[in-house]
Amino acid sequence: MTVTPQSFIQGMRQLASGVTLITTACGGRWAGLTATAVCSVSAEPPQLLACINRQAETHRMIAGSGAFAVNVLAAKQHRLAQVFAGASGVYGDHRFDEAEWCTLLTGAPVLTPCLASFDCRLIEIVPAASHSIFIGEVVAVQLEPALDPLVYVEGDYGLIAPLMSSAG
Repeated sequence: MTVTPQSFIQGMRQLASGVTLITTACGGRWAGLTATAVCSVSAEPPQLLACINRQAETHRMIAGSGAFAVNVLAAKQHRLAQVFAGASGVYGDHRFDEAEWCTLLTGAPVLTPCLASFDCRLIEIVPAASHSIFIGEVVAVQLEPALDPLVYVEGDYGLIAPLMSSAG
């Protein structure tokens, strides 16, 4: 059986994922995009990876700066996910006007507040077809775990609800 790009995309749309903003700063400019292709690599040392299309400006800027942040979005930040995905008509640096930002150690923009922000120093770039896998050493973390997480599945944003109460 041949796997077509369309059947692969339809299958991947069934995989519910957390939603992140990958951000970076390079040459006095900020760039970022919405991504679901993010995961941990190891806890000791703390590392994570993000898969980013080589055509994206954010890709070029991460490679140039050697740093990026992974900002895990809360449910109430679904509009921000759309803005950074290019679905709102807001582009370039103006996307950062939609929220409050700070920096931690690397200078990459960190969203305040969000569920978690991982400030990363780039340690490796692995080419993979149309994308690159950026592996980062986590040098700082900012947490707001009381927020509800944003998920993406079937081409839409949603909210996770617990299946059963932890009390019962």
